[in-house]
Amino acid sequence: MAVTGDASNTSNKRKRDERVRKDLRLDVMIENLMQLRSIRPVEGKQVALKEDDLHTLVFKAQGIFADQPMLLELDAPMQVVGDVHGQYYDLLRILEYGGSPKNRNYLFLGDYVDRGKNS
Repeated sequence: MAVTGDASNTSNKRKRDERVRKDLRLDVMIENLMQLRSIRPVEGKQVALKEDDLHTLVFKAQGIFADQPMLLELDAPMQVVGDVHGQYYDLLRILEYGGSPKNRNYLFLGDYVDRGKNS
C-alpha cells in the first residue's frame, strides 16, 4: 500500500510541476480581471481564472519574491497603497484612479487578503 501511495504522490507532484512550467498568459489574466472594473461589487461574484493559471502565477511570483533583496530600491514617482485586505473592487478602483501598472509605479504595503467578504 505504501508503494501505491508514494506512486500516487509522485504522479500528482509531476502533474502539478507540468502545470507550473507552462507559459503564463499574464496579459490575458490581467484583461480578464480588469473587465470587472465596470461591474458593481456583488457578494460571491467569481473571477474567471483557470486554476492552472493561478498555480503558475503563484509559483512564478514566489520565485520572484524569493529573489528580491530585503531592502528594495524603488523609482519615484510612485503610488503608495495601504492595506487592501482582499477588497478586489477597491483594488480595481485604485488602479483606475492611479493609472495602469504598465505606466505607473506602485508600492503595496501589505495585508492583501483575509478581511474582505470578496476575498
